[in-house]
Amino acid sequence: MLRRSEVVKLRQVSARTIEQTVKELFLQANYLIGDDVLNKLKAQYEKEESPIGKSVIEQIIKNDKIAAEEKIAICQDTGMAVVFVELGQEVAIIDGDFNDAINEGVKQAYTEGYLRKSVVADPLFNRVNTKYNIPAIIHLKIVPGDKISILVTPKGFGSENMSRIKMLKPADGVEGVKNFIVTAAIEAGPNPCPPIVVGAGIGGTMEVAAILAKKATARPVGEHNPDKRYAELEAEILNEINKSGVGPAGLGGRTTALAVNIEQFPTHIAGLPVAVNICCHAARHAQRII
Repeated sequence: MLRRSEVVKLRQVSARTIEQTVKELFLQANYLIGDDVLNKLKAQYEKEESPIGKSVIEQIIKNDKIAAEEKIAICQDTGMAVVFVELGQEVAIIDGDFNDAINEGVKQAYTEGYLRKSVVADPLFNRVNTKYNIPAIIHLKIVPGDKISILVTPKGFGSENMSRIKMLKPADGVEGVKNFIVTAAIEAGPNPCPPIVVGAGIGGTMEVAAILAKKATARPVGEHNPDKRYAELEAEILNEINKSGVGPAGLGGRTTALAVNIEQFPTHIAGLPVAVNICCHAARHAQRII
């Protein structure tokens, strides 16, 4: 803890830097498939037993290559802009508003990058397109240090609409959690464009579980929960989902999911919130530290 006599010199970061970073990240996420996802797709292509499933994965890989080479969107649904920010408490944002900078970066990316704008101004009564894919969904966390971590994930709604949340009872335990996640993924069927990445949030409150699940979809494929118990549960659930036979594009096969990523948070003695957020095979995410 600092004494009153000690002066903290804040690192200054321009709002323009935030804006440009967000713009570049959304273009990157929409044009370039991550190596983690691509490598997993290639590995599953070799393992897939279904001829149709194998063909679907091959087409996905070709699509990703064309998108990267021609700088066009991996998918026509370029998603709603979701941004996770970890802002160092020793950083001062100067020359502009932080939230405005993020939204301006999104606006520029979707306009200059010819990405589909899918946001409507009001969810119920005034479903008129905002024309710039804003406002973005911004999740902000204050952390120690003088750096800013920006993680973006353009979230398409074919998969987003397959989300589920349930307030389980503590007595439901591991099996209750496992069954809920597996059922959500299997019953989604072809709708989220499998093979999918399944994000699950366990604990906290209703909204915390949902945010954990969303962020979990952006965890690199192949990176597991650091807690061995949860890592083993991820593997068990992934195996159960892939035994379902839904397969690539829902046409059958052993590759329904590429990964199951679980994030957890302490919760109340009376509850066991569980949320499931599903991401399509594009699994778009990009991150940078300023």
